[in-house]
This record gives sequence, structure tokens and C-alpha cells, in this order.
Amino acid sequence: MTSETTRQTTQKTTQKTTQQTTEKTAQQTGRKRKAAPTEAVPQGPAVTVVIPTIGRPSLAATLAAIDLQDGSEVIVVDDRPGDGAEALPVPARVRVLRSGGRGPAAARNVGWRAATTPWVAFLDDDVVPGPGWARALAADLARLPAHVGGSQGRLEVPLPGSAEGRRPTDAERNTAGLAGADWITADMAYRRAALEATGGFDERFPGAYREDADLAIRVERAGFCLVKGERLTRHPVRADGFWSSVRFQRGNASDALMRQAYGRDWRLFVGGHPGRLRRHALTTGAGLLALTLAAAGVRNGRRTRLAAGAAGLAWLGLTAEFAWARIAPGPRTPEEIWRMAVTSVVIPPVACAHRLKGELAVRTGRRP
Repeated sequence: MTSETTRQTTQKTTQKTTQQTTEKTAQQTGRKRKAAPTEAVPQGPAVTVVIPTIGRPSLAATLAAIDLQDGSEVIVVDDRPGDGAEALPVPARVRVLRSGGRGPAAARNVGWRAATTPWVAFLDDDVVPGPGWARALAADLARLPAHVGGSQGRLEVPLPGSAEGRRPTDAERNTAGLAGADWITADMAYRRAALEATGGFDERFPGAYREDADLAIRVERAGFCLVKGERLTRHPVRADGFWSSVRFQRGNASDALMRQAYGRDWRLFVGGHPGRLRRHALTTGAGLLALTLAAAGVRNGRRTRLAAGAAGLAWLGLTAEFAWARIAPGPRTPEEIWRMAVTSVVIPPVACAHRLKGELAVRTGRRP
């Protein structure tokens, strides 16, 4: 046998002996050698992202910010009414469903029921998920025990003009309030089992208001708990026009549904403030009384006209207090003051009308 052959035989014998010794040691200690992890963030379960939309241009930025992991998908639910609308401009990897203009609650139900993944993450079509959002979502969901039914992302509202020290407008303050809201579907992931246990969103809610709070209450009452995650989503402030605060009063109809479902103290379950509906009702009543007495005073004399004047002063005082409460914390520019003055006159009766509409719908079983 040559020296080279002897050397190779010795190396093979040594390698075999070393391997046998290592395997024996691993068996005795109950451990196996593991390769070093390549990623610090654990991989979470497969997730379907559901985004209801009415075709707003902001949808493009929402979709562009999502970079999903393997096994996940995006479903956009087109909630524009009718069938004649043009196809939404979405990437090829995005699945589009139609919900027929029945509102965001119904659209989300269409989306999660079409999904097959164990988790469904809801996003609004006017938010922008932060960098690495999909990976952070996976990390938020990776180790959640079975009794956790939902995980909410952190919401950030960048305010225009904050860098220059400008105080936010009334509309900007309303949007900024979303950053502290609990369980809103701007970024909220639900376990599919929790959605199935509750039936999903209540489609009686006509708009994007209170339908997410209602679902959160029912999920918790079904035995699940809700937690806050670490992922970050930004909600830009939209320029919704002069009358946006008046349109926002449609939410009073949804408040009627919440009262029916959870009683007078329903706000305790969602952490909401009492609101101004009672003052709006008082303001509206004073205004109607002033108009009625003024019309009657033309025929019935001085006392009726004096009563009409007193009711008118009460209306003016209540309206001025409401307007100043909105003007004082803002930038107080001429445009903002004018907008607050005009809309503060219109909001009280509109808010009362929507609440009455909601109460009537509750009693008749119809959708507000």
C-alpha cells in the first residue's frame, strides 16, 4: 500500500469516527445541530389583504405600498354601484370582486368570504402602508395564540403644515383623531375563525362609520381578544371640500344602530366621547321655534315677536358657541373662519335629521 493510499484511508477513518461521535453526542443530549437563522423576523401565517374601494385615485398608492409574502393575496372589492363602471386600474396580481355599491361593510364581507387564508387584513383605500408593512404584519401575527381574534396596526396621520408650525384645520383634526382610535379597519387584521363566529360586518351600517367598532365588540363577546401590532400605516389628510364636515354627519344614523345593539352606554364599549347631538337638538329646536314664532308674530302681536326674538338669540348663542369651538384651535385664517361659520349653521339640523333617519330605520328594520 502506498503512502498516499494510507493517508486517504486514515482521513476517511477519522471523518467517520468524528461523525459517529457527533451523532452519538446529539442523541445523548437530545439536541440537533441547527443552521443559524437567516431572518430575525418570524414568518407568519398566510394572509389575504382586503381593500374595499369606490374607485378613489388614492387606491393606487395603497396597492403600490403592499409587498406581500408568499402564500398571500390582495383582493380589491369594487363597491361602485352598477355594472357599467370601467375596470379598476390595478396590478395583475390583484383580484377584483364587485359588491354592487352596498357600502364598505358589505364590501369587506364579500372580500373575506372569498379568501381562504387563516387571517384577513383589512385596509382602507386611502391609506399608505409603511415600508416593510407585509413583513411587519407577518411578524405581528406569527406568535398570536388562538384566542387572539384580531391585530390592529399603528396608524399615523401626517398633518399638512405641521413643519411650519401651522395649527391644523377642523378637517385635519378630525382625520388626526383616527390615530388614537381602537380597532378601526384602516389597518385591522382578523382571524378568519373570528369573522366566521360573528358573521363578519353588519351590513346595516350604511357608511364607513361604526361598522368596525361594532364588529370589534362582537368579536370580543365571542370569546376572542384584540391586540395592537407594531406595523405602521399612514393615513394622509384628504381635501374633501367645503362641505365635508356636513357630509360627516351621516354617521349619526349609525349611532342609532349602536344604541339599539348595546344600549344607552354603547360609547363605553368603543371609547368614544359623548358628542354634541343633544346640543345640536337644542340648537335646532331653538331655531325652529324662532322661525315659527316669528311667522305667528306677524298676526299675534308684540309678545309673540318678543318670544321669537328670545328664541332667535338662544339659537344665535348656541350656534356661535359651536362655531368658536371649531375655530379656536385652528389656524383662524379667513377661509377657515368662513367655512366654520357657514357649516356650524348647517350641521345641527343635518345631524338631527340623520339621527332621526337612523332611529326610524331601527324601528322599521330598514337600512339607514
